[in-house]
Amino acid sequence: MHQRLSSFSSIAFDNSYARLPERFFARLAPEPVARPELVALNHALAESLGLDAAYLSSDVGVAALAGNAVPPGAEPVAMAYAGHQFGGWVPRLGDGRAILLGEVVDRAGRRMDLHLKGSGRTPYSRNGDGRAWLGPVLREYVVSEAMAALGVPTTRALAAVATNEPVFREDILPGAVLTRVARAHVRVGTFEYFAGRGDADGVRILADYVIDRLYPQARDVANPYLSLLTEVVAAQADLIAKWMGVGFIHGVMNTDNMSVAGETIDYGPCAFMDSYHPDTVFSSIDHFGRYAYDAQPRMALWNLTRLASVLLPLLDAEPARAEALAHTVLEAFPDLYSTAWSAIFRAKLGLARERDGDIALIQELLAAMAADGADFTETFRALCDAIEDGGGPSGPAYAPWLARWRARLSIENTPADAVRARMRAANPAFIPRNHRIEEMIRAAVNGDFEPFERLSAVLARPFDDQPEHADLRVAPKPHEVVRATFCGT
Repeated sequence: MHQRLSSFSSIAFDNSYARLPERFFARLAPEPVARPELVALNHALAESLGLDAAYLSSDVGVAALAGNAVPPGAEPVAMAYAGHQFGGWVPRLGDGRAILLGEVVDRAGRRMDLHLKGSGRTPYSRNGDGRAWLGPVLREYVVSEAMAALGVPTTRALAAVATNEPVFREDILPGAVLTRVARAHVRVGTFEYFAGRGDADGVRILADYVIDRLYPQARDVANPYLSLLTEVVAAQADLIAKWMGVGFIHGVMNTDNMSVAGETIDYGPCAFMDSYHPDTVFSSIDHFGRYAYDAQPRMALWNLTRLASVLLPLLDAEPARAEALAHTVLEAFPDLYSTAWSAIFRAKLGLARERDGDIALIQELLAAMAADGADFTETFRALCDAIEDGGGPSGPAYAPWLARWRARLSIENTPADAVRARMRAANPAFIPRNHRIEEMIRAAVNGDFEPFERLSAVLARPFDDQPEHADLRVAPKPHEVVRATFCGT
């Protein structure tokens, strides 16, 4: 039985998505849970959203974060979308275990979604229970907040609430609800949903909505829809380059998991690499490496091509001209990505100015790391202390490379301390290592949230040495290596 919280007026909802036509979503309230209990509240994020953290921590606030009560002004909806999953077309997906509670305008003037994940069945649940268990909720909380601290565009985690009721998977597991925040939850698959139904008007309404909300600069140009496609392509090129720079593997880059806001979304079988290899795959359902680390730029372009195909009728009334326009935009992706990627990796090597030979230098290091099975994060962090002779990765494969790198650095004529500071700002000491995430989840399932709290606090400052937490930056021992990650459903 739902309550309406008259005292929850501190959230100033303004729900633009709920004002779209009814076929864009299903209106329904979250399903109440047994006994909600706050596990974590992101105080800094709450403050940036203009929300009262103390109030959200209260019983009435936790009731809303759990889905047991609908705050005034909220208009909960489950969003409709479709998608290509591992290349196969699925015409109807949608929020099967999530509810868009509503939208707020943050202190910076940005419109942000408040979204409950694990909030019960919806018309899009198919045969699912609409629930989430504690492990994936805590994983998304930790990893998404770590990504934000690393400077990677992402959805954010506002709160995690334990439901104190069981979720039935292969085992009986503790339930939880995540409140996540995003600039929007519109996906490439949202556009595909309407196109797949022959609903050209729906595609146009959605495109206008995305332009107005996310890319208002596109509204006043000669071809707004072409500008929209251009903006999304550029945002994705930048995002994927940032993933590559921190060794992140999304694991399930289906079109329903690609946000047109250019944010990382849907942390399912995601992982950060330990030992570097371009073909690394963690996802237990990615049997053929479709979404391997090095395949991510190619798969992003594949997804963007699906978006472009949906937008063709809006680009030009003449199909041939529309295709030519879309092709030109998509053709720019490799260069946009390459430019962003090279800038990120030059920064990781302390190179402030672009010179011929830099890309070869980066690629030679990566090849040596792949051959050596070197730890991605630790290798780049070690280089911060190898600017002058001594330090850095050891072994015969690295010695000639280190000499060439130091010679390249010397051309810039920058003091070593300045270069070191620049590199430390580009190469994290801490990432959410897979074995530490699994360790944290095992503890939480047994009622111990100290590892979760510690990991969250350390990952909020990923570029700081934090010697008292040095154990969290160490690569896994052979018996600790996580070889497969799983979806959170």
